[in-house]
Amino acid sequence: MKKISNAKYEAELARLQIELVKLQEWVKHTGHRVAIIFEGRDAAGKGGTIKRITEAMNPRICQVVALPAPTEREKSQWYFQRYVTHLPAAGEIIIFDRSWYNRGGVERVMGFCTDEEYKEFMRSCPEFERMLVRSGIQLIKYWFSVSDEEQERRFQKRLTDPTKQWKLSPMDLESRKRWVDYSKAKDDMFAHTDIKQAPWFVVNSDVKKHARLNCINHLLSLIPYEEIERPPVELEERPAQRGYVRPPMGDQTFVPEVHAELI
Repeated sequence: MKKISNAKYEAELARLQIELVKLQEWVKHTGHRVAIIFEGRDAAGKGGTIKRITEAMNPRICQVVALPAPTEREKSQWYFQRYVTHLPAAGEIIIFDRSWYNRGGVERVMGFCTDEEYKEFMRSCPEFERMLVRSGIQLIKYWFSVSDEEQERRFQKRLTDPTKQWKLSPMDLESRKRWVDYSKAKDDMFAHTDIKQAPWFVVNSDVKKHARLNCINHLLSLIPYEEIERPPVELEERPAQRGYVRPPMGDQTFVPEVHAELI
């Protein structure tokens, strides 16, 4: 597959991020509520796509939710309960970096839930999502699909990249051994939860840059946003600063300018 050039990628990403800011302003203005789920295999590129979506957006409007493992108390709650508290209010976009679909994936494959808990999830999840949609939340679900060969290449790259070695958690290493089990779990999950009100959209992520642009383009196409006219902003001349004497520089503790030594 021919890959997009860096120059074209950066130009298109910049254009899409401008559109995302327009979307953000429309969501804020209209009170629209959007919940976006990102799921997929480890090293499939979910985090990189989320980062590019949120890069230019207001974190008070667009927030990322990446929950840790549930506490003992949360394990005793209704399964969806801890996710409900993070659902969007009016004028908000919430991105779930992993979601309630943990039960249909990692918990199922790794044996962290019982068969009955898994079956109950498959029964109740479609109804839960239909309820969210009826309440006025626009629910968008993305599954990032990566080939076995490309996933392995990315895992190997993480071994030598100090900034990415934290991504090689024991859970990631174990999932690497269970490709087929995860494939079967994903197929079963889709069979039960790919519903008309909230379908799954699959992103081919073997080429990360393509996946990012394709996903953002698609996301923008799903929300009927319009550009909201903002009143022009004028920067008036600053008033003269009178009656203020700055404290001596020596009374303050400055961060060492290490970069100056590298020039």
